[in-house]
Amino acid sequence: MGASPSVPEKSIHQFTVKDARGQDVDLSIYNGKVLLVVNVASKCGFTDVNYTQLTDLYNKYKDQGFEVLAFPCNQFLKQEPGTSEDAQDFACTRYKAEYPIFQKVRVNGATAAPVYKFLKSSTFGFMGSSIKWNFTKFLVNKEGQVVNRYGPTTTPLSLEDEIKKLLGQK
Repeated sequence: MGASPSVPEKSIHQFTVKDARGQDVDLSIYNGKVLLVVNVASKCGFTDVNYTQLTDLYNKYKDQGFEVLAFPCNQFLKQEPGTSEDAQDFACTRYKAEYPIFQKVRVNGATAAPVYKFLKSSTFGFMGSSIKWNFTKFLVNKEGQVVNRYGPTTTPLSLEDEIKKLLGQK
């Protein structure tokens, strides 16, 4: 049901991605952590509420095994212009983001980042396996499997109970 033969990986921890400066990051370093993976953009109507709440969630749960992984994406009306470093500087300066901001990626189409092919093959959203817009969120458990997918209008703080449950809290 949605699994793609072109995506043999069974865990997000099997991927290596690039950080905003182009250095490899092995996602196995997040093994044992609950992840919220988000395609972000700096010039979107959803930017302020999402970045503000992502920072709030991260600061509240980072010491309990929670991580936000932000992937800038310019695929939707070119709302993430500039370089990957520009996107990182924007998030870190304006929204005090301390979580990782990775290299800009494509999330849809033949050239979508492999990690996004994996995420999409694990769940279906409103538009099937395609990502509809900026700030689509994937909640990933400690084992690296996608638990749920949320559209852009779902705010990060509305996921708090689900995150706490995955962290082993009540």
